[in-house]
Amino acid sequence: MASLEWSEKLENGLPRMDDTHREFVELYNVVANAGPDAFLAAYDAFVAHTEAHFAQENRWMEAVNFPGCHRAEHDRVLAVLHDIRKRVAAGDTFFAKRLVQELPAWFDHHTNGMDAALAFHLQSVGYDVDSGTFANAEGAVGQAASGCACATLTAESDAEKKACA
Repeated sequence: MASLEWSEKLENGLPRMDDTHREFVELYNVVANAGPDAFLAAYDAFVAHTEAHFAQENRWMEAVNFPGCHRAEHDRVLAVLHDIRKRVAAGDTFFAKRLVQELPAWFDHHTNGMDAALAFHLQSVGYDVDSGTFANAEGAVGQAASGCACATLTAESDAEKKACA
């Protein structure tokens, strides 16, 4: 059975982000170990968490003018999760099983690439993710981040590659 183990390697030094990532790992493991009768309910809980998780990070990115390829990565993953949900509901579990196999590597790469870059940028501009405020006025008008460690499950378009360079 596939599993994803939380470790210091997945921490980005932003407690709220790290807590959300721990929840992702926990819910992933419930899905990965669910039997056929419990799979869809576990999957739905995982998808609901992932939607909220990505929405939270997207709000932070909007607040600090972070590059859009990170958000685009979230959108691609959610599209895959929703497509697989429809397939499972129709009795096709092939892609769900494949997703369970592939998610640990994707999560490690995403957390240590795009999310690490986001956490660093949030901290460097003094953005408090809990209050939604900047520690100083300079952070609010600071430089937009460039690049975003564009690590994806799929190849980016030429426009996305340029935006993420």
